Amino acid sequence: NIKAVHETSANLLQNPGIRCDNKKALELFAQNGAEVNKETKMVKIPRGMLEDAIASAPSRVTLCGREEKNDLILEGKRTHLGTGGTVLNALDLETGERRPTVRKDMKDFAKLVDALDNIHFFMLPLYPNDIEVQNIDVNRFFWALANTSKHIMGGVYTVDGIRSVIDIAEKISGGPEKLRQRPIVSMVTCVMSPLVIDDTYGGLLMEVAGQGIPVVCPAEPLAGATAPSTIAGTVAISNAETLSGIVLAQLTNKGTPTIYGTVSSSMDMKTGSYLSGNIEMGLINAASAQMAQYYEIPIYATAGMSDSKLPDAQAGYEKMATAMITALAGANFIHDAAGFLEFCTTISYEQMVLDDEMIGICMRAVKGIEVTEETLAEEVIRSVGAGGNFLANPHTMKHCRSEFFYPTIGDRQSRKLWEKNGAQDARQRSIEKAKLILSEHKPLQIADEAINYIKVKYPQLDI
Repeated sequence: NIKAVHETSANLLQNPGIRCDNKKALELFAQNGAEVNKETKMVKIPRGMLEDAIASAPSRVTLCGREEKNDLILEGKRTHLGTGGTVLNALDLETGERRPTVRKDMKDFAKLVDALDNIHFFMLPLYPNDIEVQNIDVNRFFWALANTSKHIMGGVYTVDGIRSVIDIAEKISGGPEKLRQRPIVSMVTCVMSPLVIDDTYGGLLMEVAGQGIPVVCPAEPLAGATAPSTIAGTVAISNAETLSGIVLAQLTNKGTPTIYGTVSSSMDMKTGSYLSGNIEMGLINAASAQMAQYYEIPIYATAGMSDSKLPDAQAGYEKMATAMITALAGANFIHDAAGFLEFCTTISYEQMVLDDEMIGICMRAVKGIEVTEETLAEEVIRSVGAGGNFLANPHTMKHCRSEFFYPTIGDRQSRKLWEKNGAQDARQRSIEKAKLILSEHKPLQIADEAINYIKVKYPQLDI
């Protein structure tokens, strides 16, 4: 099946090919042997070019945090889950009402994620409505970097914004070389479905790749709308689209860290709307993880969202279904897995806390069952014998902390104790935890020298 999908995708890249609206990219494709029609802007990517790009894209990409403990190694089936982007609304932590996102939300969500142990990275999850578009890239990346030492990934909007963000990251890292050695930021561009590299994103992709910064080039086909209604057909077109982005990145800068990407889902055939909490999204992303593993290229996948408007039971079962299946498939970088509600349009503080726990459960499942002489415990079972118990056995004390997942939000008290402690539900407990983190947590500070440079060069940050 994997080879069948690959063959279909490779065939599509040759016929009909992709439409590329970026003039510089068209020339690059032509110079390297693709069949290019400058009138229709169609590019037919030959198999040799595709195979060369797959071979030159690194099989291991390390996305670094400002602290090494937060480094992410993307390869094989190593799995990490975190936030995603980019929404325009937030559920207010005080009122519970939906409102437009602002710059303060970027700071606060970065701080919240910094303190939540199970969320592995901070992908810029929101667009501050109080920031002018020409200043959006530097504001989003800087305030994230200033409030978490986890890896920062984000979408970008302008070439000048990319250059400014890289300049800031270089200064924080200690220089251009150090940033490339330990990339604390990475960027996302997009391939449009069906089968289009547009002018803007084509240019952005080439800029990031040319700078040697890790780049993701995901596609977002919707089954039944911009992709076939069959899951296999959606996986095939998504695969072709992200491969076209990988080819362009590798033609721009051979060997640049390029991550296979998919944000694929389906359209609700009853309403015509985009869906984010459907099990089919999990299946598409799990299958895409298998494709990336076939190419030995790390994957940026999508899971853990919900179409519910509130952190409720629907949010819980929808999020867990797609997050678990995609994590067990071995996707390397699963974004959108923390905080999102309402078709990926709204972010919630308490949902972020709830999803931290969900991710912890997923990672325990990913860890699986270790089978060794020590864990099989044959001699321990023999020593305890029939009718005994293992509670006081040293083997139990040795393994109980590492073998089991212990929730911090989920309630395991007796009803009597639960009522005595306020009879709160999970959402209420998550609100309290979010407020406590925001009032008390102190993220790792950026060095004064870097702050002083950034403050002078980028006054629009209002540091």
